[in-house]
Amino acid sequence: MKTVTFDSSITLDSPIGPITLKSLGEAVVQVTLHGLENPESAAAQASTLAGDTTKPSPVLAKAAKQINNFFSGKGKNLDFAVNPAGTEFQRAVWAEIGKVGFGEVISYAEIARRIGKPSAVRAVGGAVGANPVPLVIGCHRILGASSNITGYSGGDGLPTKRWLLAFENITYRDVPAAWRDAETSIKLE
Repeated sequence: MKTVTFDSSITLDSPIGPITLKSLGEAVVQVTLHGLENPESAAAQASTLAGDTTKPSPVLAKAAKQINNFFSGKGKNLDFAVNPAGTEFQRAVWAEIGKVGFGEVISYAEIARRIGKPSAVRAVGGAVGANPVPLVIGCHRILGASSNITGYSGGDGLPTKRWLLAFENITYRDVPAAWRDAETSIKLE
């Protein structure tokens, strides 16, 4: 993962595992979903941050409250300030993803079309995977052709994406069992 400059951080529990938020100034610059299979990564990250911050910044306090409300069903919008670092292309992709609301989906191809680069579907996929603020910029809401579920870089990967899609009552087509088996064997190695 890319090194991020930040001045405040907080880690909170969620149904999909620990989530670490980092802010710089008045904006969140990174959201890390640690997943349920590797919660010790959050503890390790928190221990390396010990002493950096005694009290989360106001934007982190707002973000934590909104995320807790999101997972408890009390709020569907995560609208705290974010400032994700990325290329102009990535920022264009993330801006389109940011327009997709709770319970809605869009395809990689549609994002490519909307940003004026209809042949850049694979590059869009790369930008989606590089999203430094998942949940806020809801990259889990991006599906492949014919509503096929595709990869996910947050948390535990596809299990986290499936959980988030189900939580938002989003219908999708799952990957073939052979792909799931390959995903499992890769994680075990």
